[in-house]
Amino acid sequence: MKVILSGGGTGGHIYPAVSVAKEIKKRDLGADILFIGTEQGLESSIVPQEGFRLGTIKVRGLERKLSVQNVIAVQQAFFSIFSAMRLIRTHKPDIVIGTGGYVSGSVVLAAAMLGIPTIIHEQNAFPGMTNKILSRFVDLVAVNFQESAAYFPSQKKIRVTGNPIREDILHVSRQSGLKAFGFREDLPVVFVVGGSRGAKKINESVLLLAENCIRHGQYQMLHMTGDTQYRQVCSQYESRGIALDRPELKVVPYLHNMPHALAASSIAISRCGASTLSEITALGKPSVLIPFPFATDNHQEYNARALEKNGAAVVILERDLNEEILYHQVLNMLSDPLRLTEMAQKSKALGKNDAAGMIADEAFKLTVKT
Repeated sequence: MKVILSGGGTGGHIYPAVSVAKEIKKRDLGADILFIGTEQGLESSIVPQEGFRLGTIKVRGLERKLSVQNVIAVQQAFFSIFSAMRLIRTHKPDIVIGTGGYVSGSVVLAAAMLGIPTIIHEQNAFPGMTNKILSRFVDLVAVNFQESAAYFPSQKKIRVTGNPIREDILHVSRQSGLKAFGFREDLPVVFVVGGSRGAKKINESVLLLAENCIRHGQYQMLHMTGDTQYRQVCSQYESRGIALDRPELKVVPYLHNMPHALAASSIAISRCGASTLSEITALGKPSVLIPFPFATDNHQEYNARALEKNGAAVVILERDLNEEILYHQVLNMLSDPLRLTEMAQKSKALGKNDAAGMIADEAFKLTVKT
């Protein structure tokens, strides 16, 4: 089978596509897979590292205001469809799959115009405009959240698959996670993560948690600050007299072993990107979710509310966030083991560990039909 996948700009769009590609390869060792992205996006480094070929087109996203750059972006989008058509005609795929990002819009639309079977994947509870438009032309819409289905015009095309996640997330035990960070097995672990670049308000709001982690010894804490904020956060810790050389408190700029961090955690304090929430629910972790307030279409809050509605998470909006609120929320959860267990069960129930497999299934079905 010949396949084109397109998802670009951020890891949240690229890694799900990579997961689907690997699943297709498992089922068809001879599958010929091509990714289409841009030279500027993270796909230019991630895709080759994962062992797949990458074709590129020129396209950029629109700014959220009137500007000359938007005029250029619209022109590029128009011409990028023809560039995508050339790559598609050369590769002659049996199916084209888009996992989001502005580049996938051009690729999927070009494929649909050429009569090639197409699938798009929507990660967020509130779909982006590109996928809502594309849904009218594609053969199937795979969605992460059941809540997003209502925003698409044709319900017959919808499949609730979840979000493809890294396979290694599922194969790390809690004991291995604890050992990786030198944590004790008899105390819970609070894991704080704001993303690779960090989240300033979250970083500022965990100081009381850190103080009491050392003072009372009721829990352990792992805090990923983000590369750009690490030094500033360490200075804030030191100004509060919080020692950074204690075994129960780990403060790091970035984590390359995220599966171990999630496996070790009892509660995750996090932003609400689709990929992050998919990994949290795949492992059945209770969470305190703090949506990024400037996310496109406020999609992070929609994602967070989907977990909250199902009893798997507590949502704190950034405008309401401070040290005391976060500390008391976490303490209330840790002091109620029954509630924490119920949240973990509900989180696990939302997790879909075989999303890549389900999307691969649909891809094979569509190619058989044609």
